[in-house]
Amino acid sequence: MATIKSTDETFDTLLKENKILLIDFFDTWCGPCTQIAPTLEEISEEMKEVTIAKHNIDEEPNLPTKFGVRGIPTMLLFLDGELKSTKVGATPKSDIVSFIKENL
Repeated sequence: MATIKSTDETFDTLLKENKILLIDFFDTWCGPCTQIAPTLEEISEEMKEVTIAKHNIDEEPNLPTKFGVRGIPTMLLFLDGELKSTKVGATPKSDIVSFIKENL
């Protein structure tokens, strides 16, 4: 499964329909965001139980504001509709996988 797009309007549906949801807040001008994008695609293929959604902060500013996102990339991990953990910054694939597994 490839990463999917999150919008302010679709977020609640994504939250309800996915047991494990990782939202990546990003923007196209953000170097570290573009660095981790291929990594998130790989993780979405390898960890089928995790839905990874990308949320563009400029196009869809309400959700980042709601969750107090101050820097990007910021990843929010939700389990059964509840926010479990937050990870800020670009990190290696192994760190992102560990972050997910530690919070399941």
